[in-house]
Parts: sequence; structure tokens; C-alpha cells
Amino acid sequence: MKNVSGSKKGRPGAVRSGRKGNKQVGSGGQGAQALEGRKPTPKAEDRPYHPAGKRKAAKERLEAARGRHGASSAPQQRTGRPPQRKSDDSELVTGRNSVLEALRTKTPSTTLYIASRIEVDDRVKEILALANHRGVPIIELMRPELDRITGHDSVHQGVALKVPAYEYAVSEDIVERAFAKDEVPLMVALDGITDPRNLGAIIRSTAAFGGHGVIVPQRRSVGVTASAWKTSAGAAARTPVAMAPNLTQTLKSLKSMGLFVLGLDGDGDVELDGLELADRPIVIVVGSEGKGLSRLVTETCDAIVSIPISSATESLNAGIAASVTLWEVARRRRAA
Repeated sequence: MKNVSGSKKGRPGAVRSGRKGNKQVGSGGQGAQALEGRKPTPKAEDRPYHPAGKRKAAKERLEAARGRHGASSAPQQRTGRPPQRKSDDSELVTGRNSVLEALRTKTPSTTLYIASRIEVDDRVKEILALANHRGVPIIELMRPELDRITGHDSVHQGVALKVPAYEYAVSEDIVERAFAKDEVPLMVALDGITDPRNLGAIIRSTAAFGGHGVIVPQRRSVGVTASAWKTSAGAAARTPVAMAPNLTQTLKSLKSMGLFVLGLDGDGDVELDGLELADRPIVIVVGSEGKGLSRLVTETCDAIVSIPISSATESLNAGIAASVTLWEVARRRRAA
């Protein structure tokens, strides 16, 4: 029999929106907060991602670190020992200045190669004297053979020194030694730098402006090679380089020790000439010229610093950017 009253029966499983049976469904107080109005905006220093908030957090870390070092210097959590190389993984240091500096600093050496009929100057005389004094074997080679073993694109200036693979330091150890000497730590960390000449230039600048060490990531980054030795003009022999298994974790470890992490970027929120943290413990992070700083490293930084340059210049070479920043930090520290 058909229903002729015009009413429709509910379909099984169907539920009308906003109703439950014959009762109206309420909002459950979901709009109550909107009716109360917005809460007061937090102060800039209370916002963790605001530059003022980062400065406040860094200041608190520094005060805590000073308390630890002033009282009982508690051991810091290490981010891992640097990877060890095989014993036969050696390098050739080339060029008179680099070889001389390596011998002066008593870098472990196994063989000194000298080109036959080399033009002897004061540096070559000292190189030969130091090698003889330390008992380093000296082998004379024809220049074509020396070209071959050093690489035809290497400017060896007639001398090459065979040294064991570079032994990397530990970042936290470098910082603790600086604190122990009552010095203000100054470190440089590299993020994605793959050109050994940039690394060598940064090592040289770090040594020149009173820096305590350089940090390179274990992956996607250049290590201390013969080319880096050459560019550093021997500074690699007296400036420790640490290898970080994970750069972000290493930076966080250094922050816990009281260091401020400053990243260099063209779009930074602080210009270098307005930097107010030069007298504090600092680690300067330099990114690659093409990609800049990685996202995780940027988020770890306490401040992003830009170098004022002419609008006609798009960017600075990583080595130059590091040198300019180190010079400014050194200048401010001398003036303080």
C-alpha cells in the first residue's frame, strides 16, 4: 500500500546534519574562544623563533656555561669521534711555504721529494736542514717525475712532502682548550663547502684573525686535502680542523657550551656592521656560494648575519665572506 500522506521515511543509515533525532546538536563551546577576543601578543624576546628570542636564549646558555666553567667544569656530551683513516692513506703537501710550515710545526712526515737542479733559496735551505735534523728521508727526482706524483696541475715549486692522513680534532675539545686559557672561543663551521681552496683560505683566515679552529661536516663537504694544505699556506699545521659526523648536532652541542651560532646569509636579519655579539663565544657558519645554508643549520643559528655589499655584486665567495666576518669580529674584540 502506497504512502499518500506526502511524508518520507528516513533512509536506513542516513543522519541529518546538525540534528540527532529531534534534538539540535550544539557547538560544544567551540566558538567560545572567538567570543572572548585574542590574547595579548607575546613579547619579542618570549617568541623562540624571533631574533630577540634567540638572543635571550643564547644569553641564558652563555651564563649557564660560564657558571659551569667557573665552578666545576662539567664534561660535555661529545658528538662523536672523527672518522679514522687507514694508515696508508697519505697526502702530499706541495709548495715551499706549505712544506716549510709543515716541517716547522713538526708535522709527521715520511718522505721529502726535491726536484733535481732546484733553485735553492732560503726556504729550500731551511727545508733541507729541518728534514735532515728530523731524519726525514730525502729523495731527488727529475722534474717530470715530480710533476707526475704531485699531479700535473699542482704548483709544487720543486718540493713535496709526504705526510700521513690528516688527524681531525673534536670540536668540543677545541672550545674547552680555549676556555681553559681564559680565551673567548672563535670557531668557523662550513656547511656544504666542497672546494678545497675555499677550505684552505678559511683555515688561513681563521689563523690570521685569532680563531681557534674550523669544523667541516663528514658528508657533502671537503676535507683537509693536499690542495687545502697548499691554499692555507701552512696554517693547517697550526689551526685544528674538526670533522663533525652531524653538523647540526655539533652546533647544538657547542650552543650548550655557551657559544652563539651565527650563520652568514645575504638575507640575514642582522648586518655585520651592526653585530653586537663579537665579544661573546662565537661559531660562524659559512654556507656554499650556490646553495647557502641548509634549512636545519639555519634553524639552529641564533642569528643570521649579512655582509653589506654593492647591489652590483650578487654574492661573495665563501672564503672571502668568512675572512670579512673574522676581520670584523677581531676588530671589535680589539676595540672592546
